[in-house]
Amino acid sequence: MKSYVDLTIGFARTGVTGYGGGPSTIPLIEYEAVKKYEWMTEEEFGQTLALANTLPGPIATKMAAYIGYKVNGGIGAAVAILAHILPSLFGMLFMLGLLYQFRTSPIVSGMVQGVTPIIGVMLLEMAYKFADKARKGLGLSVALGLGAASLVLIQFLNLHPGIMIGACLLGAFIVAGYKKRAAMESQDLHVEPRKEKSV
Repeated sequence: MKSYVDLTIGFARTGVTGYGGGPSTIPLIEYEAVKKYEWMTEEEFGQTLALANTLPGPIATKMAAYIGYKVNGGIGAAVAILAHILPSLFGMLFMLGLLYQFRTSPIVSGMVQGVTPIIGVMLLEMAYKFADKARKGLGLSVALGLGAASLVLIQFLNLHPGIMIGACLLGAFIVAGYKKRAAMESQDLHVEPRKEKSV
């Protein structure tokens, strides 16, 4: 029961405080899932984020579904999704008229401008963590090469990020399979043939 309560509280917080859409919510979800409740490690969170980006739909909802499922199966996934979306949905319905009425107010505009730098810093911190993990896992040259290729393809050639992530996942799968196969063949070569017993 406690895990359901934790899922509800954790994802309700991300839904209420996740100002600016899915990407800005990711650092908040990371805080709840990795640091506060320790449902997964930073490495697992990074892998989950990469996989979630390859699937259709809002990224925050997909993360909530995966983490909820990891914690408590299908019911946990449902609890996490509802806890994430319902508070903001009710808040939006309640405040819609008020915000629409004052949408041109300099106070509202100032609030938006004041929050934007904070979101930028949060995303920058997360980008640094992922870049550091890539450097440690792939090496500096490979990480820089993939980062530069991703920047060109996504930013300048308008390639969908999901395609880039899917291609990298497929490439990693092929390389890992090749290395495993080579290691097994090398191990087989070093195995000495059995000596036949003399009659």
